[in-house]
Amino acid sequence: MTHTIASCQRLLDVVEYVESDPRVQLVFTVAPDVFNHQVKGFLDRLGAFVLPWHQAVRERFDLGIAAAYGGLHQLHAPLLVMAHGAGHGKRVRPGPYGGPVLADPPVYGLDAQRLTHGGRVLPTALALSHDHELDVLRRQCPEAVEAAVVVGDPCIDRLVASLPWRPDYRRRMGVDEQHELVVVSSTWGRDGVFGHWPDLLPQLMAQLPPDRYRVAALLHPAVWDAHGHRQIRAWLRDCLDVGLLLPDPTEDWRGPVVAADHVIGDHGSVSAYAAAIGRRVLLLPGLRSLPAAGTPQHLLDATAARLDPHRPLAPQLAPAGEIDQQAVMAALTGRPGEAGVLLRRTMYRLLRLIEPGRHRQSGPVPVPQPNCGRVGHDLAS
Repeated sequence: MTHTIASCQRLLDVVEYVESDPRVQLVFTVAPDVFNHQVKGFLDRLGAFVLPWHQAVRERFDLGIAAAYGGLHQLHAPLLVMAHGAGHGKRVRPGPYGGPVLADPPVYGLDAQRLTHGGRVLPTALALSHDHELDVLRRQCPEAVEAAVVVGDPCIDRLVASLPWRPDYRRRMGVDEQHELVVVSSTWGRDGVFGHWPDLLPQLMAQLPPDRYRVAALLHPAVWDAHGHRQIRAWLRDCLDVGLLLPDPTEDWRGPVVAADHVIGDHGSVSAYAAAIGRRVLLLPGLRSLPAAGTPQHLLDATAARLDPHRPLAPQLAPAGEIDQQAVMAALTGRPGEAGVLLRRTMYRLLRLIEPGRHRQSGPVPVPQPNCGRVGHDLAS
């Protein structure tokens, strides 16, 4: 069940564990979501078999896999549900027409509103990245605890596996040895970097000497969907003309993060992943979203240095204090390096199939090398 580009990217990592099995037929469907506009085209370019949603909800399947929550109750299948980012770091916000402001709002994705429908628990298996999430689930939705399985985080496992290829990622992006790569990561919404500080990218392009720095922008796919691809590129046209690297949202964002020297971010998942693999992370001030306690985003919010857009930017890029990389990693995954094995085992259990022996790699594989919109370059397979 592909709700958005972001959730689809997480699912593509996971379905690799079973899709080469000749006993398994993989079918995609685009589930209801306000940010699902680009998903069908993305899947078509991948050559995926896509079943229309109205037909998918009338069929029965041996297993449904989702990394978001819309429409789960409509699917007739045992469900494996997982997060599409760095664990469950967000808290539930009031609806668009207001609502009570809770002193301690529940953690999104581990709450009964998302995980139950009509008195029944929706996931047959709820994949969690950390034992801490299991504690939160016991408080918020105890009826779903029986479905929970702590599997770790497949994304961080692939990032770690990609680190030895860092020079290749940088070369693919056109970043020379004498350059420092500054990656600006923005989640979606008014509290994201792009929504809160829209002038940051022009400031960076104007202030950072091009003979020393290259700048790349990783905008959450929902930012592109909310405004349109043409509009995003129009807003950033002056930056693109002077060398801004702007990967398409369907490209794998992890390559630029591996390649980066500095990451300027917000409370989104990319900042946490970057810190976990040792990148220098600076957060923007004045962002109102408070991550859930105990999450890597919360730890980063408490310890990362802030970038002040009102002061000269280049001097602030020098490391002012190192983030505890091991602590962020420990908060990110409770099963480092094991997510692939544990998720694969879970899927075969739900499919009621005997898990075959590993016939390819025994661990996580590196992420694809980035394209970053450079003309004349194809995505690495």
